[in-house]
Amino acid sequence: MSDVLSPPVVWAALSFPIAGRVASNSEQALLWASIYSFFICILPVLFIAYMVKRGRITDIHVRVRRQRILPFTVSIVCASLAVALLLTVHAPPLVSLFALFSLLQIAIMLIITTVWQISMHAMGITSAVMAIGALFGLSIGLLFTPLIVVVGAARIKLRRHTLAQVIAGALVGGSMTALLFAFATY
Repeated sequence: MSDVLSPPVVWAALSFPIAGRVASNSEQALLWASIYSFFICILPVLFIAYMVKRGRITDIHVRVRRQRILPFTVSIVCASLAVALLLTVHAPPLVSLFALFSLLQIAIMLIITTVWQISMHAMGITSAVMAIGALFGLSIGLLFTPLIVVVGAARIKLRRHTLAQVIAGALVGGSMTALLFAFATY
């Protein structure tokens, strides 16, 4: 469950309904979501897999906090490219803001990671559930709310995070998503 609902998977999946919400046609939506997914989700995961293969990172989940710094830095570069490219192809504000706020979340995670480990899984699923609620209505969002608890419990049960780290991740994800939709026009 933890891998299926990992931040890159969740964010990539969410990019398609977000782009579809504001696109004039399916080609636009596919282009914008693909740019987002490739740069913000796929490239960083490929980098981590490469680093694991080279022995520079112990595992794909990057459990060792000090090993998270370089992948977060690469993710920030990739997310910056996504934002620039989405602006270049004139993606609507909601799509560009989604990429920008993903970049900001990653940067916040990097800063926190320098001193403490925080749950990116909790951040990602909380962000997704709140975005679903904002885009498709409160009742739809509430249907997905149990995923926050399931993911948080899984991270604790797998001993990847403490309760405090899961709660902190959820708070960062929730507050950033609230800010996104406070600024978004769609």
